[in-house]
Amino acid sequence: MKILCIGDNVADCYLDQKKYYPGGNAVNVAVKTKRFGFDHVAYLGIFGNDKKAEHIKNSLTAEGVSFQRSRTMIGRSGAPLVTLIDGDRVFVKSRQDTAQHLVRLNLVKADLNYMEKFDLIHSSCFSHTEELLPQFKKRALVSFDFSNKRRNDEYLNKVCPHLDFAFFSGADLSAGQRDEVADKCHQLGCPLVIITRGLKGSYFSLEGQRHQQDIVSVKAIDTLGAGDAFIAGFLTAYLLYKYDLSTAAKFAAEKGAEACTYHGGWGYPHDFDGDEEEDES
Repeated sequence: MKILCIGDNVADCYLDQKKYYPGGNAVNVAVKTKRFGFDHVAYLGIFGNDKKAEHIKNSLTAEGVSFQRSRTMIGRSGAPLVTLIDGDRVFVKSRQDTAQHLVRLNLVKADLNYMEKFDLIHSSCFSHTEELLPQFKKRALVSFDFSNKRRNDEYLNKVCPHLDFAFFSGADLSAGQRDEVADKCHQLGCPLVIITRGLKGSYFSLEGQRHQQDIVSVKAIDTLGAGDAFIAGFLTAYLLYKYDLSTAAKFAAEKGAEACTYHGGWGYPHDFDGDEEEDES
C-alpha cells in the first residue's frame, strides 16, 4: 500500500522550549503512516531554502519518507509560534510571507504520472490543493482534512465530490450538526466522513452508518499533531490492515492519544535559529 501526502510543511516553534519541530498536516500524516506500516510513503510540497527546510528534509529522510518531486524556492519556511496551556497546543502567530504563501503547487505531466503509482493521496485545507483534487481523484483514493476551518456549503460543494475520506475537527458541533455535515458530504459523493470531537471522542459515518468512538486516556503533555496521528492511524488500519470500521476507529484513537505523550508532531527538536519572532516585513 502506497500513500502520497501533498501539501504543507512547517517548523512548529515552541516558545517555551526555544526549539522547533518538523510538522504540517501533510508531513505529519506521511511520517505517521510510514511508522504505522505503509510500504511506501512520499511527500510532495513546496520547501523554503532556509535552515528549517533543511531540518524538515533531513528528518523526513531519517523516517524513510521520499520527497523527490517536491519543489524548493527562495523563501522562508512556515514557522508558526506555539505555546502549551495545560498540555494543549495553542498557535500564537503564523507568518503570511512564507514559501507556501508566495507560490502554489502547479502539477506537470511528470507529477501526474508519478501519482499513478500510489493507492491513496492525502491533502488538507492548509495545502491550497482544492483545484487539484479532480486530478488526484482520477489516479487514487483521496483523503482530505478540513480541520475546523471549512464547513460551509460552498467549500463542501467544491471539495467533497472528489473525496473518499473526509476528516473534520468538530468538538463544537452538536449531534444534529455532525449528522448534517456527514449527510451533506455523502450527498456530494464522499462515502466516509470522520469527525474528531476532542475529549468527546470521534464520530464516523460510512454512507450513513454511524459509529461513535471514545478517547483513549493518556497523560497528555502536548496535543500538537494528535489529529494528524489519528488520521494516519485510521487510514492505515482501514486500508492497509483491512480492519472493520469500529476496529479502525479504535486504532486511530490509540494512535491519536499516543501522539499526546511527546512534544512535536513526531519528534526531531532543533534549537531556534534566531529569526522565529521577527516582525513580518
